[in-house]
Amino acid sequence: MSRVSDLTHRIQDRVRELMAQNESQVFMALTIVIGAVVGLAIVAFILVTDGLEALLYAEDGARWRRLVTPILGTLAAGYLLYRFFPDARGSGVPQTKAAMFARRGLIPMHTVVGKFLTSSVTLASGIALGREGPSVQIGAGLASGLGRALGLAGDKLQVLVPIGAAAALAAAFNTPLAAILFALEEIMGNLHAPILGSVVVSVFTSLFVMRLILGNDPLFEVPAYEAVHPAEFIVYAFLGVIGGLVSVVFVKFMLRMRERFLSMPRRTRWLQPAAGGVVVGVFAFTLPETFRFGHEAVGEALNGTLPPTQMAALVVLGVIATAVCYASGNAGGIFGPSLFIGAMVGGTLGSVVHSYFPEYTASPGAYALVGMGTAFAGILRVPMVSVIMIFELTHDYAIIVPLMISNLISFFVSYRFQKTPLYEALALQQGIHLPTSESEKRHLQVRLAMRPPHETFETHMTVAECLERAGHSSMRAWPVIDKTGVWGVVSLSQIETARDKTGPENKVGDLLDSHVFPHLHADHSLDLALERMGKVGFDLLPVVSRANVHEMEGVCSLLDVLRAFGVHGQQPPSGPAETPDTDSKG
Repeated sequence: MSRVSDLTHRIQDRVRELMAQNESQVFMALTIVIGAVVGLAIVAFILVTDGLEALLYAEDGARWRRLVTPILGTLAAGYLLYRFFPDARGSGVPQTKAAMFARRGLIPMHTVVGKFLTSSVTLASGIALGREGPSVQIGAGLASGLGRALGLAGDKLQVLVPIGAAAALAAAFNTPLAAILFALEEIMGNLHAPILGSVVVSVFTSLFVMRLILGNDPLFEVPAYEAVHPAEFIVYAFLGVIGGLVSVVFVKFMLRMRERFLSMPRRTRWLQPAAGGVVVGVFAFTLPETFRFGHEAVGEALNGTLPPTQMAALVVLGVIATAVCYASGNAGGIFGPSLFIGAMVGGTLGSVVHSYFPEYTASPGAYALVGMGTAFAGILRVPMVSVIMIFELTHDYAIIVPLMISNLISFFVSYRFQKTPLYEALALQQGIHLPTSESEKRHLQVRLAMRPPHETFETHMTVAECLERAGHSSMRAWPVIDKTGVWGVVSLSQIETARDKTGPENKVGDLLDSHVFPHLHADHSLDLALERMGKVGFDLLPVVSRANVHEMEGVCSLLDVLRAFGVHGQQPPSGPAETPDTDSKG
């Protein structure tokens, strides 16, 4: 053991040396390794799950297996989750976000192993959950584990989480662009994150490994889409409304069910997942010709071979089964069920409309395809990821317009009736507060806090004149202007210092540099406004045009910023200001 420990320490020391010499190249090499390792792990996950499912559900198997297998599978997984792997419950996406933001990228390897084992067992037993969510946590955990093995910590370890998550999702779904967008938008929370290049490299490395072993077969065989008539867009808009409402019902029902399971005594945790197995088993046993959950049923809906009555029934059965399976604590994701429910909603509507207006509408399969994206956008609140994902599944650009119409309507309907996104709500139920754009006020800009300048100094005014006017003002900093526009900004402490050093007859314009002075732009965030005020020690800054730095559009004070954030009070006193460390950047 001591030799292994010494070798590990030597490797870690060498990695630190290389990182110090050329961090970007070492990090890119690590990204490639993560992509390859994650790709292999997801391939193994798919093969193990599919192989175990084929063993449990043999073609010549007795009908009673449909009832017993989901129950036994969830009982076995429930015991493993309760006894050994408590952090492996659920989808994996909220847990991955929590690891990134609340635990600085730490995902223990035993959680990765537990997620692999329990998800394989539960998914193979036939419960109504998907493999994509667990794949995200497995990939993020492997990236975290590799980073820790190499001695990385802090921010460097934290950014490995979305890199591994994106690689896993790409391999599980065979949709690289959607995986990149999902990792940046949902996991990272920033589409412009500086790790974009690393995410792209890991995704395509993982995808290369997956396709090398499993081939490049699409997840679904989808017929070509054809737009029949412009009036069809009305039907797609209606599909967006229906899909959004179904998404709201599903999310609210699942969250309420999960609250009830979480409120049960802790000693029942090992038994709770079996509730999902019972629901699925009863449905599969009593409705063997109707209840079929998975890619095969979705494929039939996309190709128009599934009867509309069966698709309508599967909408209801799918919502109930998935909600109970997830709420009871099984290890499995919501990606697959979202697509399943959406395909059935779209297929049902498409069948009805096409039967009445065949000359104006496409085949039911087209509506099932758009419905997949519609439910995905409504349930997971990622409309652009949904559009890109469906496009990657079909490779048909013609589907984009109806897809965007339906997705955006579904998104807005879902937001209207369920304010909190699903993953955030799931985390809140466990006491984890994930960062959101709302909580961070990223949408608040300086333009919301700026106002016209009521008090200004002119460059030809003397220090004595400025001090006299300052004595009648509640402000502690003032814009200085001349005939060309704003010249700069001066504080009370600067004026007092100038009086003591150079005399009261000195011109205030001589105290400033008109080419470089602290300022804001209307599209700056209020966070940046506070940062710049603190940096220069002023409680007011001029807001200037991006086209002309001397064109003053208004001013923004500390009190204005506080009011924009909803904090009301008296003007806070300003402490002694230092000579400003000016910033000319826009």
